[in-house]
Amino acid sequence: MITRRDFLNLALTGGICSVSFPLVGSYKSSEFNFAQLKYNGDWEPRPRAYRRLMSSLDLRTSVKASFQRKTIEIGSKELFHFPFLYLAGNGSFEPFTESERKRIRKFLKLGGTLLVDDASGEENSAFDSQFRSELSEIFPELLIKRIPNDHVIYKSFYLLSTPGGRNIIKPYLEGITFEDEDRTTVIYSRNDLGGAWSEDEFGRWEFECVPGGEFQREQAFRMGINAIIYSLTGNYKKDQIHSPFIDRRQLNL
Repeated sequence: MITRRDFLNLALTGGICSVSFPLVGSYKSSEFNFAQLKYNGDWEPRPRAYRRLMSSLDLRTSVKASFQRKTIEIGSKELFHFPFLYLAGNGSFEPFTESERKRIRKFLKLGGTLLVDDASGEENSAFDSQFRSELSEIFPELLIKRIPNDHVIYKSFYLLSTPGGRNIIKPYLEGITFEDEDRTTVIYSRNDLGGAWSEDEFGRWEFECVPGGEFQREQAFRMGINAIIYSLTGNYKKDQIHSPFIDRRQLNL
């Protein structure tokens, strides 16, 4: 079976001539771009979060990272140039228009991955309430559900048992999964991943991670990297050839 990575490689090299695939972008194919969704609200509560994450992605993996963030408006044609989008928020925001909802749905249906990050650090946050309402409008036929611990996102690069973040509001991720494709297209963290990634202009951490300290921060970096790798490679770690190695490693978690 052809993987998402194989499809992208074929498309980029001209191996697929008769298929239009909007998520193959026009930017440098050798670099991963951190693309952040801009909307009517506090869309960048952690404006420096991407810097250290991209540095970690570049140093720790074989993915060549771009260190320039792309900010994407929902109505922009650039929306379909990137396989991975990050959406963060710290409070309530203006509801998406029907046109914007349709574009987000189309992006996700075409193979895109959306990582959503509640930066509020609050159990019952206004952002959480608003975002869940928007998801129910974008996908009225689907429910946001807890992502199980054996999901590929917890082992796409690092083997993880918790998602990390600045504050542990929920010790798990939630998401929207297309069951017919076995693909989770929305990945939702309540734990302010961006707050754990953020450094100030002098390279010092902007926020403490509570209650788990630096271990919790490291888990947040690993989860960010895993989400990116998952967006690029899909479910390849489900292949049986990986299972014995993964099972042995998980015994030590």
